[in-house]
Amino acid sequence: MQPLTVDFICSLDGYGSAKGWPGWWGMESSEYLRWLEELPEQNHPILMGATTYRLMSALAASGEPGTDELAGLPKVLFSSTMTEPLAWPNTTLVRGDAVEAVRKLKAESEQPLRTLGSVSLCRSLLAAGLVDRYRVVVFPVITGATGGDGIFDGYPDVRLELTTSRTFEGGLQLLEYVPTVLEGPPGGGPEL
Repeated sequence: MQPLTVDFICSLDGYGSAKGWPGWWGMESSEYLRWLEELPEQNHPILMGATTYRLMSALAASGEPGTDELAGLPKVLFSSTMTEPLAWPNTTLVRGDAVEAVRKLKAESEQPLRTLGSVSLCRSLLAAGLVDRYRVVVFPVITGATGGDGIFDGYPDVRLELTTSRTFEGGLQLLEYVPTVLEGPPGGGPEL
């Protein structure tokens, strides 16, 4: 069974995007971009939903830094609204149940799997017990007035075990966790 890593980038207040801000909040550092290029799993299949697919394929088409290498990677798009042919090369469209499709992919894939954005998809995969690792890069901005896509909205309670951390130039923080979905708060003590 191959592992599945959920990859998110977010502001400190947990938003995946912000109205009026450029990609990566304009703070992508050369060190961070090098790290992205050197990831051992950079050739692993990427799972994404329709919203992320539309956004990322448009960014790639516009030449956004760090997106050009995505064109050659295998991508699995989960969507009931998109149709083939798809504009972004190396993309397989899956129309059925994403949870069942990912369960099958984990069993049959020759490589580990990872996501790109796709808040709703990741929430569903976590709830189904299919996520093995969370990798979050926190950008040092708060976008409370303009933030959109609160990436953890609607999530169950989850305990996270930190396995890796790193600081990139410009104050970007990489945090990698092993998640455990909780039935509810651990309880017993006073409320926070």
